[in-house]
Amino acid sequence: MTAPDKVARLLDDLVAIAEDAAHVVSLGQAAYLADDAQGRLLRNAGERIVIKVSTVVEKLPDGFKAEHPEVEWVKIQRMRNLIAHHDDKVQADFVWATLAHRIPGLIADVVGR
Repeated sequence: MTAPDKVARLLDDLVAIAEDAAHVVSLGQAAYLADDAQGRLLRNAGERIVIKVSTVVEKLPDGFKAEHPEVEWVKIQRMRNLIAHHDDKVQADFVWATLAHRIPGLIADVVGR
C-alpha cells in the first residue's frame, strides 16, 4: 500500500469514528452524564471513541502530521493515555467536550469536512 493510500484509508477511518462520536453527542449531554446504565454505556462508548481516534492518529505518517501543525497531536495521545491508564481521573465532561468539539475540529483540520 502506498503512503497516499494509507493516509486515505486512515482518514476514512477517522471520519467513521467521528460519525460514531456525532451519534453519541446527538443523544445529548444530559444522557451522556446521567448516573444510570445508559449514561455509563455512553461514557464507555465515548472513551472508546477517543482511544480509537488516537490509535488511528498514531498510524498517520509523520510527514502528514507535519503538514497539519494546527492539530495538537501530542494532546491526542495524552488523552488516550489518560483514559487507558488512569480511568479514575477521567472527567466525563472533558470527554464529552472532546466528542462534541475536538473530534469534529480534527476532522475539519485534516479532512476538510
